[in-house]
Amino acid sequence: MSTRKLIRNGVLVTASDTFEADILIEKGKITQIGIGLVPDERTEIVDAAGGYVIPGGIDPHTHLDMPFGGTVTADDFATGTTAAAFGGTTTIIDFCLTQKGRPLIESLQEWHAKAEGKAAIDYGFHLMIGEMNDQVLEELPQIIDEEGVSSFKVFMAYKNQFQADDGILFQTLQKAKEYGALVMVHAENGDVIDLLVRQALAEGRTEPIHHALTRPSMLEGEATGRAARLAALADSQLYVVHVTCAEAVEQIARMREMGYRIWGETCPQYLTLDQSIMDQPDFEGAKYVWSPPLREAAHQDVLWNALKSGQLQTIGSDHCSFNFKGQKDLGKDDFSKIPNGGPVIEDRLSILYSEGVVKGRITLNQWVDLCSTRVSKLFGLFPQKGTLAVGTDADIVIFDPSVNRVISADTHHMNVDYSAFEGMQVQGCPVTVLCRGEYVIRDRQYAGTAGSGQYVKRNKYDAGAPIPMKQPVTALNGGRS
Repeated sequence: MSTRKLIRNGVLVTASDTFEADILIEKGKITQIGIGLVPDERTEIVDAAGGYVIPGGIDPHTHLDMPFGGTVTADDFATGTTAAAFGGTTTIIDFCLTQKGRPLIESLQEWHAKAEGKAAIDYGFHLMIGEMNDQVLEELPQIIDEEGVSSFKVFMAYKNQFQADDGILFQTLQKAKEYGALVMVHAENGDVIDLLVRQALAEGRTEPIHHALTRPSMLEGEATGRAARLAALADSQLYVVHVTCAEAVEQIARMREMGYRIWGETCPQYLTLDQSIMDQPDFEGAKYVWSPPLREAAHQDVLWNALKSGQLQTIGSDHCSFNFKGQKDLGKDDFSKIPNGGPVIEDRLSILYSEGVVKGRITLNQWVDLCSTRVSKLFGLFPQKGTLAVGTDADIVIFDPSVNRVISADTHHMNVDYSAFEGMQVQGCPVTVLCRGEYVIRDRQYAGTAGSGQYVKRNKYDAGAPIPMKQPVTALNGGRS
């Protein structure tokens, strides 16, 4: 197979520009971009006529081969990355869980073992921080500088399982400022949720809908505001994962307007599905048990407007797949035992294009920025990935905007027995996907190799252009919470 390829006849789309040009690929890198590039006899011609040529998608939020709730996610790094590639994603950043008292490097090595020899696309890791002590402090510089892991996740929810207290979060923010890392939070008030769950079960409310009713949006807004203020106090940087609701968007927007380095991610499920789908008979609602939960439909317009205005900056999948039969039904008689998560990794780009670009909610360039470029900048991958430029990795997707398809478990490539978006009609589909210049998907058929994906060490946090003004933390005291 030729390592020299010339992509012709497509429309190139980056986060800032849309133009017609050819792309020459050599040894996994983009070496030329221009009009009328002339191939030699060694060059394979790739015809992109009628398609957009975009940088490969970067999914900042996946959970592959992850233990949770007495089981393990249905997708491992083989099936999950293959499905991601079919969806136009060429790099994922997966979450590495840690255990108290265990060296961080051991957990990281465990996740490397999960991915090695299986991943079909490139990958990196975020690292969970569940405690802060001398051992953790000693390891952090090595994790960042030598292992290339420059983002840490702190859970504010899942009491007695993952949840860390505010002191741990604040210390993590302080060290992130010192070492050049980005702190991520799952922002829900875990203490109050735990109480509401116990009260609901005591009253015999066991159905899946009560997962949502015991995790109200107000508690997400409260935790988001609390985390953002701690980040401000530490003069650090914060990334709020899977934002679902107006209350959380408001907190992020207010803090950004004041000049603080607060970033927000949302996911396709929160933009297109709502809480009512969880209130179905025969336990069907369990398919949609995620945390934070789906919200009432009114929140969707707020999320779309936040993406359009730049108050939210990225789209993750939060892919965390569990089979309906044999996994989700662990909570048949107790909603709190339903494994949290759903299958999303394959449909992220298509849903954002169809529901966002086609319907005029975001622009074509914003679509690329949300699904690739902004992620690469926030998480230390830019300019190696996330754009189309000479010298970058040839992670390239040819996306056909004219293809119409129906999302279904019958046709998806995720290793799970249902689709969260079953029956949804979408316009636009990745046709050909290259990772470092090699085919992973070719004409909508798998052409990759398990294990060809490479681990990518990431650079330290760099927000890019500074947020213009910053008010002192004391100015927050009189504001609304």
